[in-house]
Amino acid sequence: MADVELIRCPACGVSNRVPRDRMQRGQTPICGRCKAPLSVADGKPITVTDATFAEAVEQSPLPVLVDAWAPWCGPCRILAPVIDELAAELAGRVRVAKLNVDDNPSTAARFGLRSIPTLLMLKRGQEVDRIVGVVPKAEIARRLERLTG
Repeated sequence: MADVELIRCPACGVSNRVPRDRMQRGQTPICGRCKAPLSVADGKPITVTDATFAEAVEQSPLPVLVDAWAPWCGPCRILAPVIDELAAELAGRVRVAKLNVDDNPSTAARFGLRSIPTLLMLKRGQEVDRIVGVVPKAEIARRLERLTG
């Protein structure tokens, strides 16, 4: 069992031991608990909307980083590559989501988002931290580590 990879299930959060040779043969592993397909984390943020926020974020078994942004926002565009990098680096431990505040005013209002970019950190559906503005990647990662530890 030395040549296995641990993959956290995106549906239930359980860590699964998956033999690497199976993945190399192109087989799609499934979760041992809930039988959901396990994807080798693609490391990309998901897009959430007012309609999908509850299911994708609040019901997530993993902590979630929500990037509240808008397409016209210069600082949001500066932060976007950092968010993409964090999504890849923390895949399987943290779910990363992007919320366009212009297209989803209900969720933005519910969280009292007055400035963008705003990064919301949620655990078990509850906001536990918030970062407003552009900050270094190391600071975001440090604060996310507190959620996963």
